[in-house]
Amino acid sequence: MPFFVCPGEGVVRPLEGLSAIAQLSVDELVREASECERLGISAVLLFGIPEEKDEEGSGAYDDDGIVQRALRALREHCPRLLLLTDVCLCEYTSHGHCGIIRDGEVDNDESLELIARTAVSHVEAGADAVCPSDMMDGRVGAVRSALDDAGLTHTPIVAYSAKYASAFYGPFREAAESAPSFGDRRGYQMDPANVREALREIALDVSEGADVVMVKPALPYLDVIRAARERFDLPIAAYNVSGEYAMVKASAARGWLDERQAALESLTAIKRAGADLVVTYWTKELATWL
Repeated sequence: MPFFVCPGEGVVRPLEGLSAIAQLSVDELVREASECERLGISAVLLFGIPEEKDEEGSGAYDDDGIVQRALRALREHCPRLLLLTDVCLCEYTSHGHCGIIRDGEVDNDESLELIARTAVSHVEAGADAVCPSDMMDGRVGAVRSALDDAGLTHTPIVAYSAKYASAFYGPFREAAESAPSFGDRRGYQMDPANVREALREIALDVSEGADVVMVKPALPYLDVIRAARERFDLPIAAYNVSGEYAMVKASAARGWLDERQAALESLTAIKRAGADLVVTYWTKELATWL
């Protein structure tokens, strides 16, 4: 189950583009995660909205950052939950890109150090696994080396290995407040027309130490999930992204389709294509339906 954690106390900020999903302060996150735990949900994925943003995305690797505080609270109150964290700079940078900007471009290599530093900070605060989603070249190797150097050798990496430059992220960017202030992310996310590149990117992440590889989005890329399943032995994850969820929610609100049936059909398709793990905003509802 993905969660968006924000500063404050008693904050439940509904999101227009993601029906039934809200930004939550740490105390409200603990309450909601405890309910998820009671329903039998085994894992959550955390995204952070910092109090302030800057050019270097420093809130991402601040030991007292919003995700770090959330991890410590969840570790105390929800001991059975598996805690995963999104490792990226886009929610924390003032420009909204996933790396450091130099001369108007994302500097891949300079960004790696900060991404790896973020991963270590999350694990030291209580994360069970880290999920680098930035699509910088070499970031899985950088994260693995940093974790190992910090003595965190057993921490798994769930790599967003085939992350496409997709139109289906719109509601998420409202939720995470991470829309880029200029340009787009096509320089480091993948061309939707290209499946062979996805397999190359996955192979690189596997060689650098990824323990799980992810395809994102899921529904428009079922063929990529299937191709990855046939070629790689690692667990395959898929992210049923905000736009996929929002389309069904909006259609159901208009009475055009049955939400439960459409959601179950969509999630079954993702599993049928070969995903071992699915990240979806329907997780809580799914736990009650099943």
